[in-house]
Amino acid sequence: MQYDFLKQFPRRMKHVGRYLLLFLNSSQKAIWKQYGFAKQDEQFNLIFAVLLYLMEQSLKEEHCTIDDIGAYLDNINMRYLGKDMSYEDCKTLGDFIINVVLSNEGRAMYVDGYDFEARAYQSMHVSYVANRIVYIDSEVRRTSYYLTEDGYNLLLSTLEIENNMKLTIHEMIFQMHLEKQSYDKAVDEIKNVFNLLRIQLQKMEDAMARIRRNALNYTVAEYEAVLGENLETISDTKQKFQNYRELVKSRKKTLEELEIDERRLDEKEEEMLHNLGVIEGYLNRTIDEHQKILGSHFDLKFLYTRELENLSQMSYIRRFSLENELYEKVLLNAGALERIDLFLRPLFCNTPEKIYQLKKAAELQRPVRKREFSDEDEVMEFGDAAWMEAEEQRQREKLAKYEGSLTYLLSAALARENGEITLEELGLLVSDREAERKILIPDVQIFKEIMVELLKEREIDIGRLQEERRAYIGESGGGFQLNEMLLALAERPELKIASLGIYRIEDGKRITFEHVPDEAGGRRRICCSNVLIRVTGTGQ
Repeated sequence: MQYDFLKQFPRRMKHVGRYLLLFLNSSQKAIWKQYGFAKQDEQFNLIFAVLLYLMEQSLKEEHCTIDDIGAYLDNINMRYLGKDMSYEDCKTLGDFIINVVLSNEGRAMYVDGYDFEARAYQSMHVSYVANRIVYIDSEVRRTSYYLTEDGYNLLLSTLEIENNMKLTIHEMIFQMHLEKQSYDKAVDEIKNVFNLLRIQLQKMEDAMARIRRNALNYTVAEYEAVLGENLETISDTKQKFQNYRELVKSRKKTLEELEIDERRLDEKEEEMLHNLGVIEGYLNRTIDEHQKILGSHFDLKFLYTRELENLSQMSYIRRFSLENELYEKVLLNAGALERIDLFLRPLFCNTPEKIYQLKKAAELQRPVRKREFSDEDEVMEFGDAAWMEAEEQRQREKLAKYEGSLTYLLSAALARENGEITLEELGLLVSDREAERKILIPDVQIFKEIMVELLKEREIDIGRLQEERRAYIGESGGGFQLNEMLLALAERPELKIASLGIYRIEDGKRITFEHVPDEAGGRRRICCSNVLIRVTGTGQ
């Protein structure tokens, strides 16, 4: 190539595009002037102040809801900015910055960078923030926001250095401060090192989430880049920081023995001892983070390989477009309608089975949505204590059915030597046991909801759920919650489960359960694809 300096030009333009999109999303918005931010300098200062708050909350793994952002803006406004804004105004402005400026009102954002090697524009996706659903006090449902990789890169590029040199340089600076015994500065550097490792781990988690959604949206170049960064990170970092930890421990021990045996430490020595303790704590967390990156590195390779293999198997399925293969052909030649049955006949090879229910036909039909709303209104307006008690009893009985069905499902899998059972095997197991079948499938809605929730989670680690549960103190919600029920069942002596997985089996089989009751009092047939339930006990 003649102009070597134009290599990786799209990557440079993506850095520029991150600022460009912020400008496009925030400029010419009347809401800024409404709250006194007339100059674009003021607007961008506030946007990056919010981004820094998001980064701080993301690194600390703490919730960051719109209420938190509104309180943060209200505090800095009162302490520094002095704008005529109330708390509600700050909350509204924070919602505008998150959902309009940073999220583009939910629409995907792209920036084009010209690739001089490929002689074409390359469209690159930009996303500053993402969100997840969290529960405050285990009951209140909220949306929590956190920075994505692009958000981190945007902020770090305003102050820091290139990605491939950050960890090495911060580690060298940390080593230098240790040698000079500048422990206060060493604390700041080890925090930076830990944050970089945390960002790398979150980058891998985001990559794995994208691969699970659609492996085709995750390019091989991105995959190679992440693996390369992982290898650079885990090459010799662990051994280095173990050596640093031993050094810090020895110096800390020397100061402690000096205080015990000889004299009382002065103020400077006490500060050094405190800083050494902080450094030791961060070194322990850094080594743990390194181990997580190592484990996630292999998990990422396995996941990407498996998803691509699954996609390659789908290529054997022949697909066609009705619009191109049927509609357009008929428009070109209307005489083909005489032979349209040749095209449509395979769709009707099997006559669908129909069950006519006289009771359902005579029942007054109402829209489901309207009935749900009217039921909610009745609950709010009805004040009879006896009725409320009966309603609570009905809810308890329904939850007992959920618990019985899930317990039977787990027990059936644990009874096997390998801890695995398929839905087909469950059907055969309860085919001649009516009482057990009623426990497994009390009604259509309950069984369907349990299976849908299990398939949605796919893999559940009980230990991880217990750690998350310790972070929330409060009563659980009144409805069916899969994770909460699994935690309760895992405490039973007969159900010591460590993990649970449920996977679709693409064998083409249709598992059928006949005459299953529904909530309306009728009988229905359940037809579903085969699935595998795998349960690992704590003793395995």
